Amino acid sequence: MKWPILRAFPSFSPRYLRPFIRICAQRSALTTGKKLHAMVLTTGLSTTENSFLLNTLLHLYASCGDISSAQKLFDEIPHSSKDSADWTSLISSFSRQNRPHDSLLLFAQMLEKGAEIDDVAMVCLFSACAWLLDVGVGSQGHGHVVKMGFERRVKVCNALMDMYGKSGMVEEMRRVFTEMKEKNVVSWTVVLDGVLKWEGVSNGREVFDDMPHCNEVAWTIMIVGYVGNGFSKEGFLLLSQMVFHLGIKLNYITLCSLLSACAQSGDVAMGRWVHVYGLKMMGMEMDIMVETALLDMYAKCGRMDTAIKVFECMPRRNVVSWNALLSGLAMHGRGQLVINMFPRMIKEVMPDDLTFIAVLSACSHSGMIDQGSYYFDSLQSVYGITPKIDHYACMVDLLGRAGRLEEAETLINKMPIPPNEVVLGSLLGSCNSHGKLQLAERLHQKLILMNPRNTEYHILLSNMYALAGKPDKANALRKVLKTKGISKVPGISSIHVDGQLHQFSAGDKSHPKTREIYIMLEDMIQRLQSAGYVPNLSAQVFPGDDAGVELEKEQALFSHSEKLAVCFGLLSTEPGKPLYIFKNIRICRDCHAAIKIVSKIYDREIIVRDRNRFHCFKQGSCSCSDFW
Repeated sequence: MKWPILRAFPSFSPRYLRPFIRICAQRSALTTGKKLHAMVLTTGLSTTENSFLLNTLLHLYASCGDISSAQKLFDEIPHSSKDSADWTSLISSFSRQNRPHDSLLLFAQMLEKGAEIDDVAMVCLFSACAWLLDVGVGSQGHGHVVKMGFERRVKVCNALMDMYGKSGMVEEMRRVFTEMKEKNVVSWTVVLDGVLKWEGVSNGREVFDDMPHCNEVAWTIMIVGYVGNGFSKEGFLLLSQMVFHLGIKLNYITLCSLLSACAQSGDVAMGRWVHVYGLKMMGMEMDIMVETALLDMYAKCGRMDTAIKVFECMPRRNVVSWNALLSGLAMHGRGQLVINMFPRMIKEVMPDDLTFIAVLSACSHSGMIDQGSYYFDSLQSVYGITPKIDHYACMVDLLGRAGRLEEAETLINKMPIPPNEVVLGSLLGSCNSHGKLQLAERLHQKLILMNPRNTEYHILLSNMYALAGKPDKANALRKVLKTKGISKVPGISSIHVDGQLHQFSAGDKSHPKTREIYIMLEDMIQRLQSAGYVPNLSAQVFPGDDAGVELEKEQALFSHSEKLAVCFGLLSTEPGKPLYIFKNIRICRDCHAAIKIVSKIYDREIIVRDRNRFHCFKQGSCSCSDFW
């Protein structure tokens, strides 16, 4: 659309301009739309009675994502000239920009001003509540749906169910679904997603099988549910049915979803299948989103060298690709490589705030204090990025791990924003590592006010009391959890063998090969002790202090989930083959010390991904250099 064309319209009548502005909105032609806006202002047309040009321009800016201009125009339009479409246009724009608080605030103003509430406004309200997990406001919105007779509006009911589903209120979600007079494939898909998340794959499969029509989204959700929960074989069966029997081609969204599930569960076999499929369907120049998801999957499955190869083969890379690589390297403890690659990155793309979270995290995991301090200080001065809470958390973690707890506490006190759980929890973890009990007690009091149900803080301080020779205080803390009915998050270690996920908890005896595993465990412990291993009983809290209790502590340590997973891996894989183990919480010090020796005794590379990072055990040492 060329500017000279606009000169052909006599007297610049709104009757001619409004269709052009609408076309700009439909085609996201913001530059041309701004020229039209300039014409409206310079010719005085915005003051013409009943022109509604400002309303049309508002929709243009909102649809193109220019929220500041849309907000400004919205405020300039008299209330008497605003209709529900103007309100919902701005609310929808806030929703698309992931600004749920602003959406809720504007919806409240809409109610206050007596504007007509339509189905679009209700969908935006429920989308914002789903994002914020705000069931309180969402339930009030449900009341409006009933009051205004919107129960027959399928889109409104779908958004309402999605809000309930994301908030874990499955019964309410099912009730809305049951009462719907008309259901479409989206309705079924929303229910499927909610049931899979909160009730598991068995119930999810029942919903999937009952669906009158399954689209690609429903198939993807069900397959991702299987893969993400470790049911690889079932996922493969459904995937082959989808691709080979029904002939449904996987698009980049489906491929990215599958790769994300593989990254979550550590299922590299499914990830490799997706890689091959992507190469066959897209060729060497795959979609950049798929390639980025691939390198992220390989990194999170412990195959960092493969992730680097994927990255180097990418014909083009954006900041998301670079961030995925740097984050992967940071998790694997390759801090120096992150620092070495950063200058190369800034020649290709402009780093963002997530880039520096990866860089600072890499410095933290590798004990690189000077480099971390340099990049933190450069955030604002060199790159124009205002430090966020996550950047401060990384610096507190970096200083705390290095034993510089006073500096870390000073940094927290100077923060321009209040510290959150991540910041204070990181410092508490460093207190545990360096035996700073008094500081830990102060932090513990603040943390339990923020989140009373988080067991990690109680357990950490309890362990510190045990190490300091204060078992009474240690037991008292654990009794507090028991009295409040709060249970500790159980440690679960997982390992993939022959395409099947095997999971273990401490003292687990539910596995079909339990007998062989415990025979292997006994042999492994004997060989460990012959090699100098001494169980670390200091943080084990048991009532009493006699020899029987000491033996009980040892047995509890010996049957930790990591050790059981290692034993199963040694039994079930060929000699010399690496073992990849995934744990949902932080690896304990005793298991870390034991697995280092195991890697040398059995000549195995053992890669453990815990909640924070990767530990690559090889020939008696760990990639973290005991710095985690």
